[in-house]
Amino acid sequence: MAAATLSRHVSLAFLLFFSNLLFFLPSPSSSAASPSAIDDFVSCLLSANIPADQVLTPTSTSFISVLTSSVQNARFATSSSSNATSPACIVAASDVAHVQSAVRCGRRHVIRLRVRSGGHDYEGLSYRSLRSDDVFAVLDLARLRAVRVRAGDATAWVESGATLGELYYSIGKSNPGFAFPGGACPTVGVGGYLSGGGIGLMMRKFGLGADNVLDAMLVNADGDVLDRGRMGEDLFWAIRGGGGESFGVVVSWRIKLSMVPSTVTVFNIAKTVSGDGAAVAALAKWENLILQPFMPELTIRVVLQGNTALFQSLYIGGCGRLAASMDAYFPELGMSRSDCNELTWLRAMAFITTGNITAPPEDMLRRTNNLGTSVKSKSDYVRRAIGATAWTSLFTNWLSRNNNGILILEPHGGVVGAVVPDYATPYPHRAGVLYNVQYGVFWWGDDGVNAARRWLDGVYEEMGPLVSSDPREAFVNYRDLEIGENEIGEDGLTTYESGRRWGERYFMGNFRRLAVVKGRVDPGDYFRNEQSIPPLFQSY
Repeated sequence: MAAATLSRHVSLAFLLFFSNLLFFLPSPSSSAASPSAIDDFVSCLLSANIPADQVLTPTSTSFISVLTSSVQNARFATSSSSNATSPACIVAASDVAHVQSAVRCGRRHVIRLRVRSGGHDYEGLSYRSLRSDDVFAVLDLARLRAVRVRAGDATAWVESGATLGELYYSIGKSNPGFAFPGGACPTVGVGGYLSGGGIGLMMRKFGLGADNVLDAMLVNADGDVLDRGRMGEDLFWAIRGGGGESFGVVVSWRIKLSMVPSTVTVFNIAKTVSGDGAAVAALAKWENLILQPFMPELTIRVVLQGNTALFQSLYIGGCGRLAASMDAYFPELGMSRSDCNELTWLRAMAFITTGNITAPPEDMLRRTNNLGTSVKSKSDYVRRAIGATAWTSLFTNWLSRNNNGILILEPHGGVVGAVVPDYATPYPHRAGVLYNVQYGVFWWGDDGVNAARRWLDGVYEEMGPLVSSDPREAFVNYRDLEIGENEIGEDGLTTYESGRRWGERYFMGNFRRLAVVKGRVDPGDYFRNEQSIPPLFQSY
C-alpha cells in the first residue's frame, strides 16, 4: 500500500478512535424514572434560565442533529443500530451555571446525566446506555470550549468542550514557543482526553496530558463548583486519569505548557513488508530503542496496516541532530535529512494529523465527524519486546489479510516511566511499559461486521502471550466493554466487585483508591455508567 493511501486511512482512524449529599437532592434509584419526571426535569432546567433551544427532547427538531453532532462511530449513531437506550433529553450547556442546574435538577427529579465533551467515546457511554430501563439526559459540553492563553505565560485555562485541535491552535497562535503534550487526533475533546490520563506524542519528554494539569473547576454531585483547593487532593488526583463520568463534571482545566524551540522536526517513513525483512527488522529495533533511555525528546509511533509499517516521528529539535542520531542508533529505518520537515510546533501537529506538509493549522479547527464508518477497538500494553518472529507472524497471518485492520503503537518510556511514579495519577501504565497497542477494525454498514470482529478477536488472542498479564492491562480512553461491565447491587449502587473485573485492568493498584474517593465524593453513585468507578466506603 502506498504511503499516501496509508496516511489517509490513518487519519480516518484518528478521527474515529479515537462531599455529603444534600437532604433535598435524592439520588436516583436503579428503577426507571416516570414520564412525568422527565417533564419535571425539563421544567426545572427552564426555570433555571437555561435557554429553551438548549434543552432538547426527542420531539425537538434539532434533537437528532445535536445528538449525533460529535458521535465518531456509526455503530452508535442511533439506538436501533447500537441496541441501546437513547437519552430522554439533551442539555447543551453554554455556561457553568447550566451544568450546575442540570446536576441539581437531575438529582431532584431522579434523572441521571451522561456527560459528553468530544464524542470520541469508544463505547459511546457518554450518550447512550445499555440498560433498557435507564432514563437519562446527555449533558453536552461542546459549547463550553473557551481556551484562555496569554503570550509568555506557561499556563492556560481550557474548557472541557474544546477539542485538542482548538487547544493547539490557540497555543500556537497566541503563545508561540510553548506547546502542550496532547494526542494526534484534533477532534478529541479535552475533557475526555485529560480524564483518561492522556497519552500523546510528547509524553516521553513532558509527561502525560494529566501530568500537566495544575487546577480544575468541577461541578460535584451537589451542583457546587469546586477548584483544586476546595475539592481536595484526593479528588484532584482522581479526575486526572480516573476516567470520565465518575466524580462530577469537570468544566475547565488549568494546564501547564512546555517550552519548545521555534521549529521542531517531523517525518513519516513507510516501510513495506517484503522478502528482505526490512520492515520487521525496523520494528524489532524500534522496540529495543524504547528499552533504553533513548532521546526522550524524540517520539516515534508506529502504525501497522496491511503490509505497511508507518513510522511517525516528532522530535523537539532540529533535523541535523536527529538525522545524526538516527544514523547512529536506528540505521534500520533508513532515515535521512531529506525525510525531515522542520516546522513550527503548530504546523507540525497539523502535519501529524493530516500527513500533508502544506496542511494549514486551521484544518485542526474542524469539529467534524464521520458516521459512514463503524469501528471496534481494543488495547494492550507491552512490557517486553515481542521480537521479529512475532511481528512476522502478525503481518503474515493478520495484517496482510485485512486492510481495514490497524494497530497503533504508542511508545512510553522517558518521563512517563522513569520519572513519574505509577501512583502519581490514576494512570498506572508507567514503569516498565514499552508501548501501548491500540487495535482497531473498520466496516461499513452491516456488511462485513462479522468478518471484522473475527479479525479483531483473532489478532487480540494471538497477542495475548506477548503482552502484559495478571492483569492484562488496558487503556481507559480506549474503553472496551468486553473486559467487564458494572453490576447494580440491592442497594442501588454499582458494586465494587463487578468493577474490579475491568477496573484493575485500566487502573491496576490505583483502582481501590479511586473507588474510595468515589465513595466519599459521590456516595449516592449519581454519576455512573457501565464502566464508571463504583463507590467503596472504606479507607485506602
